[in-house]
Amino acid sequence: MSNPTIVTIDGPAGVGKSTMAKRLAEALGIAYLDTGAMFRSTAWRLGEGAWNWDESRLVEELGWIRFTLSGSGAQTRLALNGYEVGDEIRTEEVGMWASNVATLPPVRAFLKEAQIRLGEQYSLVAEGRDMGTVVFPGAKNKFFLDASVEVRAKRRHDQLKEMGKPANLAKLQESIAQRDHQDRNRAVAPLRPAEDAVIVDTSDLSREQVFQALLDGVKG
Repeated sequence: MSNPTIVTIDGPAGVGKSTMAKRLAEALGIAYLDTGAMFRSTAWRLGEGAWNWDESRLVEELGWIRFTLSGSGAQTRLALNGYEVGDEIRTEEVGMWASNVATLPPVRAFLKEAQIRLGEQYSLVAEGRDMGTVVFPGAKNKFFLDASVEVRAKRRHDQLKEMGKPANLAKLQESIAQRDHQDRNRAVAPLRPAEDAVIVDTSDLSREQVFQALLDGVKG
């Protein structure tokens, strides 16, 4: 694609980035890039403890990973080495693995290049932690979603219950707070809004209100 459209949506864990990015991509008729899933997939593929490997082993293992996209909007699918990833990367454990490997410069460099390549091929709504600040700084439309730790933990708790999975609100709140601290204070690409991003605090907004704010921002 000669001149792809890129929209970025950044924010902390549990703020609803995935839901909004999928809906926005659907409304715009373009692909949805779940970069959190790319980090989770990488961590899942490498396995527990990969963040303790020496750099040469890490770089070698990353060299075997390839990402591809298919479809658009809510039907966009991410595949790792041809395998379409699913619920196996959505556990809290893999989420913490992802947060751990996200602190490693070789992992961030590898995934940044993979994301840039996808952005050169497709118009995207790219969702993650540093889309607007690091990966796609030239994107025309940038958003940063935020909400309190308590609100995000409650949303995640309700989501897990709806999926029939065990959920402990206190542990979820502790996990999200821990990931926030790690993501916001890491030396490499800390979580923060881009200077030209539109910040949307979702704490007291319905899903429809958040979605409309994003859609109005793009079309405005």
